[in-house]
Amino acid sequence: MRAGMLAARSAISALVLGVFSFTAVPAVAQGARATSPPEFARRVEHLKPGEWVWAPSVAPSGPVLIYVDLSRQIGLVYRNGVRIAATTVSSGKSGYATPTGVFTILQKDAKHRSSTYNNAPMPYQQRLTWDGVALHAGGLPGYPESHGCVHLPYGFARELFEITKLGVTVVVEGNAEAHVRTSDNSLLAPFDATGKVVERHPLSGGEQYRWRPELARSGPLSIIVSKLDQRVVVLRNGIEIGRSVAEVNDKDPGSHVITLTTRSGKPEWVYVGLPGHGEDEGAVVDEAVINRLRVPRPFYEKVKAQLKPGTTILVTNSRVADGPLERLTVIDAVNPVP
Repeated sequence: MRAGMLAARSAISALVLGVFSFTAVPAVAQGARATSPPEFARRVEHLKPGEWVWAPSVAPSGPVLIYVDLSRQIGLVYRNGVRIAATTVSSGKSGYATPTGVFTILQKDAKHRSSTYNNAPMPYQQRLTWDGVALHAGGLPGYPESHGCVHLPYGFARELFEITKLGVTVVVEGNAEAHVRTSDNSLLAPFDATGKVVERHPLSGGEQYRWRPELARSGPLSIIVSKLDQRVVVLRNGIEIGRSVAEVNDKDPGSHVITLTTRSGKPEWVYVGLPGHGEDEGAVVDEAVINRLRVPRPFYEKVKAQLKPGTTILVTNSRVADGPLERLTVIDAVNPVP
């Protein structure tokens, strides 16, 4: 990065403070929540049938989008534009292929039974078509075996049922007979709330940051710091409104989340008590290692003006779909203030 670039130790910097006190995330277990779905979902093709990962704290609010990839027999869940979960699925077998396209959830029934197939139970059913295609808990043998529905692990189906509502977008694409075993590493949702493909534009031509708050003027704010890409991405109501180069000096491979709260009338960054680290819930972020993240001063000022209680920051080793890395030369800094 060219000299003369101004940088700030910003309020966003506080998010990296937690990454040094946590232990490594345990391996994902079948039917269990995971503390770090960004890292596990990066390797979602290695999940065994019935395994899933889930951590809603990564993005606690915002619009939900569900993406089912028939070619890989996986399902991904995004909230506020950020991936929060991944699961293995089983779609329609030959002769009963699951249709592809953009659907919305038409009906929800936690105790549904099939009117077509011998009153078979379809727990946590979320209907996509009126002729019988739905998301629901079902068998997961490791290959397509349903009569057109998308089978999910029971625990995952229950969790998903709790965060969706009628009208949520579900995108189904791919071909169950043409298996693909590689995954898109990006944490960001590949589709918008209408099912339209989102085109990501990496910073280029010496561009140090981009800021377009007019794309989403209201809604929850999620900030992602990608250590792998050395980038910061800001999403509001599921839409990217900002992106910047960053200097992230941290080698911890895990993901960690903090949120902005108000205590005694003052803003404070606190840890989110992820599974396995419940004792950290509500602990104030320590400023001892605040120099771990630096961003351009103008970008810092713009983001700082948007911060409010409830803002969530995720620091992760996963990608945010950006181009070649650019390094930041820090020649100036300001004290971090929420």
